[in-house]
Amino acid sequence: MKTDFDILIVGGGLTGPALALALAQAGLRSAVIDALPEPVLADAGFDGRSYALALGSQRLLKALGTWEAMADQSQPILDIEVSDGQVGQGPGPFGLAFDHAETEDGPMGYMVEDRHVRRALLSAMASEPRVTMLNGVTVTAQDTSPGAASITLSDGSTLTGRLLVGADGRRSGTARRAGIGRVEWGYGQTALVCALSHAKPHNGVARQIFLPQGPLAILPLTGNRCSIVWSEEDRLAAEIQAMSPADYLTALAPRFGDVLGDLDLAGDRFTYPLNLTLARRMTDDRLALVGDAAHGVHPIAGQGLNAGFRDVGALAQVLVEALRRGEDIGAPDVLDRYALWRRADTVSLALATDAFNRLFSNDNPLLRASRGIGMGLVNALPALRRGLIREAAGTAGDVPLLLKGVPL
Repeated sequence: MKTDFDILIVGGGLTGPALALALAQAGLRSAVIDALPEPVLADAGFDGRSYALALGSQRLLKALGTWEAMADQSQPILDIEVSDGQVGQGPGPFGLAFDHAETEDGPMGYMVEDRHVRRALLSAMASEPRVTMLNGVTVTAQDTSPGAASITLSDGSTLTGRLLVGADGRRSGTARRAGIGRVEWGYGQTALVCALSHAKPHNGVARQIFLPQGPLAILPLTGNRCSIVWSEEDRLAAEIQAMSPADYLTALAPRFGDVLGDLDLAGDRFTYPLNLTLARRMTDDRLALVGDAAHGVHPIAGQGLNAGFRDVGALAQVLVEALRRGEDIGAPDVLDRYALWRRADTVSLALATDAFNRLFSNDNPLLRASRGIGMGLVNALPALRRGLIREAAGTAGDVPLLLKGVPL
């Protein structure tokens, strides 16, 4: 049947626009619906939010033609240092060190502020005639029929497409309206997130310090700045967030150490409750979920957005290949290919981040000793270390074409 669009994408954050641009390469028409007005999405103000884009994600953005718009504002991640630590005592004697020079792929990833990624995707959509952005409206109802999916918007209009995609976050209304339940639990932890300026250069090194209360990630930004994701028990995190800027930095100092010298805030402070949430199904009748709508994990490895971009690459490739074979892109067997491709990876990522957080977020002396021995063994095995580098860079396993930098 004739439809208004080929794909209806609910969610205008990052994964939704990336999917629309990927599908446009093959001639598919998408509508991207987002509740926020366009000026809010395109706001260029710095708010401290940043992403550790794996090398595979950077290649996807380059294949979509959006990377050049953010390249000058990106900071290559050249090395990663992982250590066990104690508040006020610094890192322990054992740790892991990953050097990008151990592989031939270049940097392991790039740190880019949210505003630069978002603006590049919005600009690319605005110049792509196959993508229609609908801002300031919400989806109030959705339905599927043998030939199409339809949505009703808050302004009373109705749109139809051959496939509906939920890219609308951990509380996905698209998944809920389809009756897709979730497996989820909280960690009793809150992430304190902000950007800092510092006296010493970071030299492109990303640091992960595992503290008994939760991990602290120190991620390099352009210039002498870094982004932190500081996990604490909920009650303490609320107290820290309520502190004055000076007291906030005083609380951070014994956890952070002096590796980067004097610190100062370089933007607003944010908090996010930490939980794990997995949709019980990634697909339904003429429906697919991507990104946090399908899986939300602990930020311990910085893989949330990267997993979402892997969803984008896999779903776009499955749909485009089906289109070129003359198949119905919304058919169950087509969507099953996407679910089969992505489900094992998303579940294993969720379980791995969950296990790491539980293993490291404690002060059990036996576990501390085993952690140190384990990190020492990994450091002593170059082949294993290189494999972990490729995993972190998103270049290992069955990688979608877009994450290899190959346009569809």
